[in-house]
Amino acid sequence: MIPVPQRLGSHLAENVVHFVRVLRTAGMPLGTDRVQLAQQALQVAGLERREDFRAVLRACLLDRIEHSELFDQAFALFWKDPDLVGRMRAMLLPKVQLQPGAVPGPKESRRLADALFPHQPKTEPPEPPPEQIEFEATLTVSDRELLRQADFDTMSADEWRAARRLITRLRPVFEPLPTRRFAPAARPGTLDWRASLRHGARRGGELILPRWRAPREQAAPLVVLADISGSMSRYSRMLLHLAHTLRQAQTTVESFVFGTRLTRITRLMARRDPDIAVSEVVRAVQDWSGGTRISDSLRLFNRRWARRVLPGNGTVLLISDGLERGDAAAVKALGEEMAHLSRSCRRLIWLNPLLRYDDFQPRAAGVRAMLPHVDDFLPAHNVDTLEQLVAVLGGQRHAVASPVGSTRPPVARR
Repeated sequence: MIPVPQRLGSHLAENVVHFVRVLRTAGMPLGTDRVQLAQQALQVAGLERREDFRAVLRACLLDRIEHSELFDQAFALFWKDPDLVGRMRAMLLPKVQLQPGAVPGPKESRRLADALFPHQPKTEPPEPPPEQIEFEATLTVSDRELLRQADFDTMSADEWRAARRLITRLRPVFEPLPTRRFAPAARPGTLDWRASLRHGARRGGELILPRWRAPREQAAPLVVLADISGSMSRYSRMLLHLAHTLRQAQTTVESFVFGTRLTRITRLMARRDPDIAVSEVVRAVQDWSGGTRISDSLRLFNRRWARRVLPGNGTVLLISDGLERGDAAAVKALGEEMAHLSRSCRRLIWLNPLLRYDDFQPRAAGVRAMLPHVDDFLPAHNVDTLEQLVAVLGGQRHAVASPVGSTRPPVARR
């Protein structure tokens, strides 16, 4: 329960709390500390002007530039903008095809509509005029294809649930690797003299049929390291659903999450229902949607867990945006821990949601320190990219993306 300041007034304080709940439902990672900070700042700044009130809430509640449009829309709608009716209609009306040269609206408006009006009935789109039927049919695509390409950070609540169902239907099959042990096999293979002689001895030595053997194949174990910091929380939640789906493959899957600390969640992910498993992870992890210390978390994994859960032929799935905070010493330590991790596994795959931008360049110091030590550098921002990841884990060569600036030799393929 958030205490209501006496000087601020009970009704206004409750409205501020409700406004934060709307933003949180729309996808902004906001905790109770932000609510208390906003209420304390309003006591100091005062409520004489609407612009001052908006500036105080914006400074206390907004920490990512990507959420600025969402905050502006929510503030205008929640705090009674004069054009409220027009904005509500524009938000809730079905999408129509834009004319050439028109400016598209913000992507987060559907999430804000779900947050403000969760029980709003959906309206059916109007039928196009008869003369436009043939023209529209040549440009439309299926809803399923649109859902596969939609960004997790801009999905509405219904799209989010549909995307989770698509992920649970994936059937991952990992690339089989030869082991040092042998198993009986049909020809061609290596002649198994012991099995051949035993077979002949059971028949009195009259007839000896050759027996063959081949190296036994086994899928490589998988270790998932997911960043759950504030900038990654929405992507991490969906990728944890993917990690739960990967447990269906015939291999061992170990799962860890990290923000300011490293937490093992393998037992929590063992629940059959993926929604229950992810919900338990969110409740159990104390640093969800907080800060990030990538180098400290990797150091703890390398020193404490690597030898216990990561064999030499294992695959590491690192999920992070690579935005490490700290000075040059922290960035250097991050590169050293990444080098240690790459030497401990057969294959290191880095999933970065920032690759959703076409003009992405590894300019951040943390990204430049991590890139030289990874085998595959792949995006992970929609269902389509996760399906490509499953194909990469299955051994498809054409789906592998080469790391930008990587100097590590490629993984050997059979």
